Amino acid sequence: MADLILNVDFAASERPRKKESGNRKHKRFLQRRRALERRGVLKQKQLPAAQPPPPPGSGCQKKPGPRGRRSKKQGAADAAGSGPEKPNSVRPRPCPEANGAASIAQNGSEETRFPSKPKTAARGRAKGNQKAPGFPPQPGKLVAIDCEMVGTGPGGRTSDLARCSIVGYQGDVVYDQYIRPAAPIVDYRTRWSGIRRQHMVNAVPFSKAQREILRILSGKIVVGHAIYNDFKALKYFHPKALTRDTSKIPLLNRKGGFPENIAISLKRLTKELLHKDIQVGKSGHSSVEDARATMELYKVVEAEWEQHLMLNPEQE
Repeated sequence: MADLILNVDFAASERPRKKESGNRKHKRFLQRRRALERRGVLKQKQLPAAQPPPPPGSGCQKKPGPRGRRSKKQGAADAAGSGPEKPNSVRPRPCPEANGAASIAQNGSEETRFPSKPKTAARGRAKGNQKAPGFPPQPGKLVAIDCEMVGTGPGGRTSDLARCSIVGYQGDVVYDQYIRPAAPIVDYRTRWSGIRRQHMVNAVPFSKAQREILRILSGKIVVGHAIYNDFKALKYFHPKALTRDTSKIPLLNRKGGFPENIAISLKRLTKELLHKDIQVGKSGHSSVEDARATMELYKVVEAEWEQHLMLNPEQE
């Protein structure tokens, strides 16, 4: 049988060298960063935020993790950041509460970053309050309007403004002017409007009259009978919440004994509820007289109608 020769080396084997943690690129980055910090080149937001150490017993210290083998990535990261540091540099480990406070201090207050919903709702309520009139309305905020029209265009079928009268709560005349339309007048409609050729000699041009009238109506509660026609002649739309049309107030019809869903003429309502005769004779209507009658009709049901509108704003 052949001899078996074993060559055994009892010398201590050299331990394999540990792999140098981190890589050269990261080390060069850290060295360059420290150099820039010393020179003061780095911007403030790039520097690590210095946080005061948490008070003892505050529970902000990092809890030790479970024992065991750490991952290679974690070991490399710890080794890369374990180099010598300047005495002034601080590497704080703030607790989540402190970190959140620092973030709010840099980017603005918490109220600015996260606006609360109640403020938005308050703005919406304030906006709604601007549209809705108070109850009861102040007499100085109420005016009544009536307009007279003439015919222009082909056949005089287009209605253009020729006179406008505005009265206050007590019937005082706020505005009363004859107005010259931009288009030539074809039909004066004197039987209804009371307008004649001589009234146009010193009449106010429409553009000027419109500016004056809208300045008076601005912010006011405007009362009128079939007031849509007056606004159409003025080429203007008043806010619905500030408009009171006596031809569309069912309470007025009910008090006069008329059907609620039918528009009754101003003349019939005035006769039945105010016991006055208006629009009589062949000289035409008086817009001042009609505006005063409209205001008086509104005052008959003012308290009840305004309370109804306050409780049912969608019916304005």
